[in-house]
Amino acid sequence: MFRTAFCVAALLLAAGPAFAAPEKAAVFDFQFSNLSPVPGDEADRARLDRTSAQLRDLLAKKGLFEIVPTDPVKEEVAKSADLRRCNGCAEDFARKLGADVAITGEVQKVSNLILNLNVYVKQLSGNVPEKAYSVDLRGDTDESFARGIRFLVENNMGAGK
Repeated sequence: MFRTAFCVAALLLAAGPAFAAPEKAAVFDFQFSNLSPVPGDEADRARLDRTSAQLRDLLAKKGLFEIVPTDPVKEEVAKSADLRRCNGCAEDFARKLGADVAITGEVQKVSNLILNLNVYVKQLSGNVPEKAYSVDLRGDTDESFARGIRFLVENNMGAGK
C-alpha cells in the first residue's frame, strides 16, 4: 500500500510541470512597417487587425499562453507609435496588464508580392533573450496572412506541443 502511494506521488510530482498553467501574455496588435513605395491603406489595417485576433486565438487554443486583454492600455500604445522601437514600452505595458510575457508583431511589406510576418516574444522576468519568429508571405491577401500566421504558430512557436 505504501509503495503504491509513493509511486502515485512520484508520478504526480514528475508530471507537475505538464499540468502548469500557461504563462499570461499580452499580445499587442500587429504593426505595419511599410518598406514599399506604395503607402498602406485601410485594407492593410483591417488585415493586421484580423491577423492580430487570429494570433491571440491560435496561441490560446494551442495552450501556449493565457491571453491578457490589451484594451486597458490601447490608448497609451497608440501614442507610442512603434512597439518595436520604443525602448521597452511593450514590456512596460505588458507589466501594467499583469502579464508574464509581451508579444508584439510586425508586418514588413516590401511590395504587394513580398511580405514578412514577424512575431516577437519577450519574457518579463529574468534575463531571457527575446524570441523572434518569422514567416515570409507571397501575396498581400487575407488568405496569405491567415496561412502565414497559422504556419508560424503551429510550426515555429508551437513546435512540440
